[in-house]
Amino acid sequence: MPLLDHFHPPLSQRRHWEGFHARWASALTDLLNENLPEDYFAEPQIHPNQRVEVDIGAFDDRVNSSGGVATLTRAKPKLIAADLVVPAEFPPEFEIRIFETSGGPRLVAAIELVSPANKDREETRRAFAVKCASLLQAGCGVLVLDIVTSRGSLPMAELLPLIASGQAIPEHGPLSAVSYRPIRDASGGAIEIRYRTLQIGEVLPILPLALDVGQTIEVDFEHCYEEARTRSRL
Repeated sequence: MPLLDHFHPPLSQRRHWEGFHARWASALTDLLNENLPEDYFAEPQIHPNQRVEVDIGAFDDRVNSSGGVATLTRAKPKLIAADLVVPAEFPPEFEIRIFETSGGPRLVAAIELVSPANKDREETRRAFAVKCASLLQAGCGVLVLDIVTSRGSLPMAELLPLIASGQAIPEHGPLSAVSYRPIRDASGGAIEIRYRTLQIGEVLPILPLALDVGQTIEVDFEHCYEEARTRSRL
């Protein structure tokens, strides 16, 4: 199925992009779990809205022996006053994480579905780039898929200076799929980058996702996109 524009009319007036991103993330997770090696598994991490800290001193309602509700207050630990408070960005997340389990679950790769909030302001663009850079510096493979037509920034343009200062940004269109593969060997380290420009009305690519110790798995974005569209009746 050709790629649709989920961020402008007429489709944006008929469906919420957040719902489709969540459906797509689930389809990608299912496909990965069908094809990953035995000691690996994938999990979706979907947070369409900013997460709010829960007050651990909130009341906990429990039923008492007489059938009524007994209200218990959890003990709230004392917290010393902060010496400095700085602004921070916690944008929405549409992510699939891949873990290796031989020594206990260990994060080895991630697929990031870009949201408008990852591209709208300098602060959110940098927060997204720092997140991806942190994954790469930890040796995780990263795939970044950007189909957001309502914002013009390029995630690779924000990320590349963090991992390769002075490196020229490759020319590519406003929509893209980019695979980042960290390599560690006796000569040092490097990051292989494979990128494809996406076009509305065209099919999506297949790209490799690096797992661990030279292992990779091919991710068929088109297959999962077709499944998500079918289940969303688009």
